[in-house]
Amino acid sequence: MLPYVYRVTKYDPADRDEHGHYIGAQGVTSDRGEYEGAYLRAVAAFAADAGVDRLAVREPGIPSFVYFGTAETADAYGLDAAMPNGLQGFHDGAVVQLPAALELVRSMLRESGAWCRLEADGIFEVHVGWDQYLYVCTSRPSENALARARALGLFSESLDASPYAAETEAPEVQRPGDDEFWSALAWAVASGRAGMLEEMYIEGASRWHPLSRETLDDVRAGLAPRARLAVWPALSPDIGAVLGSLPDDGLVEGVWRDADGRVHNAVADEEVYAELTMRMARAAAAALLPMYADERVPLFTAVLPDSDGVVRARWRTEPTPEDRKWAFLKSLRPGQVVTGTVTEVAPFGVTFVDVGGCEGFINIPELSWRSVAHPADVVSVGRRIHTEVLGVDAVRGRLALSLKALLDDPMQQLTGQIGTTLAGRVTKLVPFGVFVSIEEMENGLEGLVHNSELTGWQAEKPQLGIEIGSAVRVRILDVDPVGRRITLSQRQADPEV
Repeated sequence: MLPYVYRVTKYDPADRDEHGHYIGAQGVTSDRGEYEGAYLRAVAAFAADAGVDRLAVREPGIPSFVYFGTAETADAYGLDAAMPNGLQGFHDGAVVQLPAALELVRSMLRESGAWCRLEADGIFEVHVGWDQYLYVCTSRPSENALARARALGLFSESLDASPYAAETEAPEVQRPGDDEFWSALAWAVASGRAGMLEEMYIEGASRWHPLSRETLDDVRAGLAPRARLAVWPALSPDIGAVLGSLPDDGLVEGVWRDADGRVHNAVADEEVYAELTMRMARAAAAALLPMYADERVPLFTAVLPDSDGVVRARWRTEPTPEDRKWAFLKSLRPGQVVTGTVTEVAPFGVTFVDVGGCEGFINIPELSWRSVAHPADVVSVGRRIHTEVLGVDAVRGRLALSLKALLDDPMQQLTGQIGTTLAGRVTKLVPFGVFVSIEEMENGLEGLVHNSELTGWQAEKPQLGIEIGSAVRVRILDVDPVGRRITLSQRQADPEV
């Protein structure tokens, strides 16, 4: 927060009642003359004291509720004199020279519709409030500007803070519209979940873009800097069903696409439902969206970062459940231990686990160090389990988990028994040898006895007399935990035979 804050007005502090309310003769609208000019010259004087000759537009806004039959003002909400491109150039972060900034102040004093904060980061700020109250925040004392304001017939008061200072609290969740976001959007479009992108390029104004895999790059290239983005499902071609969902009253936003592909949107209340219905009835596809924040929930959202990848826009999107899942996934790292609940044991062998509202999965090889015929042999639906994170795919919202990573590897323990002789049972015969289980359990560790290591080995009939289920004595020759191989010998287990 800048240390020097001044409220600059045309209102004499002496003309106030006991409650501090102004009771003088000055009007609460711009006179478009002497006093308006005085405000602008005072702002120029404060900027000169601060050494500022250009300012950045921050959090620009225009009136948000536009009804049918009302045309955009001829001077684009008072921006024509300040912004050569009108609304197109009126975006967060746009830098304007001081003369253009003063024209923006003039427009705000006249309440032409557009509003913004004007800032030189860490040095100087100008905020225009209601009823001709103007606030200047600066990093250094402004004695010359204060004297200039007095000479112009204005009154300046020191304050602790401007009532229009920006809120700078860290957001609960804010996803940047970076490469990862666009990859996630491409995935959502390809899978049929997403079909429309809402671009809120100014507070109170938005554009809608149909999405397809072919148009994503063009849509991204045409977005306004620092825009807020909301991803929605595709518009419905069932116009009758859409119009049938129109409520009895209240604000709604209609979004529809004409046969020529152009997308329109309008905010309407019950007084103009009839006209909204008439326009949307001829559409190729449409949707009705509620205007109330707790009901208006897109698939996921983002704010565009600057070209260096940093999100500098202070305005935020309201986090959706998918945004919170994304934030949770981004907080995870491989090797981290998480706790979840088994939600499904799929017939194709994958175990699904709910971890903090995100769906994780465990493939069969990650359930146990031992052989597993089916996940149900190890886990069951509803069971709480601890798992280790193997990988995070924030684009597709996937979380790869391992149950066995938190268990001791019995093969590692077996390395200390190399050279030991023990009893086993034959489980499988193969052309090059026999497999022997060396643990007394259903899925115990198995090792291979090569034909050449069988007792009484004969080239013609190396496995003579050996059957599945036969009890044999074997010696552990080698254990390879990485390759998951155990080498055994029957012949060396009883060398005298």
